[in-house]
Amino acid sequence: MSDHPLRLGRLGQVSLFVRDTARAEAFYRDVLGLPHLYTFGDLAFFDLGGVRLYLDRKGDGEWRPGSVLYFLVDDIQAATADLEVRGVHFSLGPERIHTHADTGIEQWMAFFDDSEGNMLALMSQVAPKG
Repeated sequence: MSDHPLRLGRLGQVSLFVRDTARAEAFYRDVLGLPHLYTFGDLAFFDLGGVRLYLDRKGDGEWRPGSVLYFLVDDIQAATADLEVRGVHFSLGPERIHTHADTGIEQWMAFFDDSEGNMLALMSQVAPKG
């Protein structure tokens, strides 16, 4: 064991498998409005507020859904409405998932799929009124 404790840095990149790079690139750029960094062959990269999103094309035999990406938004109702106008269908929400007993802060979430079948979500914290 090392004399220096391990200190991991912030998350640098997440990866999702996609079936069609061009279709997924259009969804993340045009529908979600994420800044496109670059595309190299079948690989597309986007900026998620300093974390790189890496879309990796896989054939049907290799493709599988990835982890759920949760996008923080200030106003989940407005963000959901905006994405619905852009053609996104929500499978759940927005719904209050939990209220913290000590602060009254509500956790809200809404779930939808990307163009490739990966589950994505919006999440928001709502302060108590009053």
